[in-house]
Amino acid sequence: MDLSSEPPRVTIRLPRASAARYLLTPSLSNLGAAYVEGAIEVKGAAKDMIAIVNALARTSLKAEGKFARVVRSIGHDKRKDAEAIRYHYDVSNDFYTKFLDPNMVYSCAYFEHGNESLEVAQIRKIDHILKKIQLRPGQTLLDIGCGWGALVIRAARQYGAKCLGVTLSENQFALARERVAKAGLEHLIEIRLQDYRDVQGQFDRITSVGMFEHVGLKHLPQYFERVNNLLAPDGLVMNHGITSTDPDNGETPYGGGEFIEKYVFPHGELAHIGHVLKAMQQGGLEAFDVENLRRHYALTCALWTDNFEANADDIRVLAGERRFRIWHVYLAGCSYAFEQDWISLYQIVCGKAGRSSAALPWSRDYMYQDKAAAAPSLGAH
Repeated sequence: MDLSSEPPRVTIRLPRASAARYLLTPSLSNLGAAYVEGAIEVKGAAKDMIAIVNALARTSLKAEGKFARVVRSIGHDKRKDAEAIRYHYDVSNDFYTKFLDPNMVYSCAYFEHGNESLEVAQIRKIDHILKKIQLRPGQTLLDIGCGWGALVIRAARQYGAKCLGVTLSENQFALARERVAKAGLEHLIEIRLQDYRDVQGQFDRITSVGMFEHVGLKHLPQYFERVNNLLAPDGLVMNHGITSTDPDNGETPYGGGEFIEKYVFPHGELAHIGHVLKAMQQGGLEAFDVENLRRHYALTCALWTDNFEANADDIRVLAGERRFRIWHVYLAGCSYAFEQDWISLYQIVCGKAGRSSAALPWSRDYMYQDKAAAAPSLGAH
């Protein structure tokens, strides 16, 4: 009996009696799959849905003694990695416009006060990255996993850098080239549909934002070694990516990792920050600055979820009900996971071991100087 006078925040409806099995053995994976496949109907705000589902999962798994996170071993090669990228990013460009900021930045934003618009916070993130690596006019910049081109456009326009952006997504490649042309920056920016492992030459600065999660745990040393080989002797690298908070590199707990692997990011693996720093050192790179932006990503995902829900009807038309449900669970679930410290986000500035540190000032004050203040737009919609 519910004696509360308040209406329920979340309602779970079972269209068929057989769906009760999902509630008898609940986990984030099982209940998420049941929602996606239409076996159960859930009404309520996404953040409340995730909290309730997590409470059910925790109760069930506690009773069964299943607290341990699953550690998977996933094979990676160029073909598999390209297929995984296309699965996630080649939904449609219009789909992503419905919840990202106008400049289509699909990675953790950077907030100064926590009340800025998503657009301003995303531009601030890009500037935070480019200031951290001391980007200067005329320097060459490689952006690994360039997305729709927001970072290279900002780097060329505001900092005068000569940029190469590479992506494995055909949709991102096409729109990024279009945006670069519209911005009149083709003389400074080249976009390629190319694996970073096939890039030749050396670059003064390298950025990798939201990409290394696709590399695979076993391949992180080789990834950083390749980045090292692409870096000029006194160059600097920014590696910005999601990490596991489990020292053993385990998945998001209570079945969350299983759901993401099955429905959202095939072959994605998260490493603990300690594992990342070890792999970085094995690749010949030295970490100079490490910053945790976990709560920034929790807020970013919450704002994406708000946009997603505000455009629910349009998204259902673009992607269909099933994909709508997948992404609804995914975005809200990621916000919750960052809030709960199940996963985290680190920015790491690094360079060639024993060589590149001279390119940086002695203190961190330079990172917070308003050399390129956040503008209302990148000018490449």
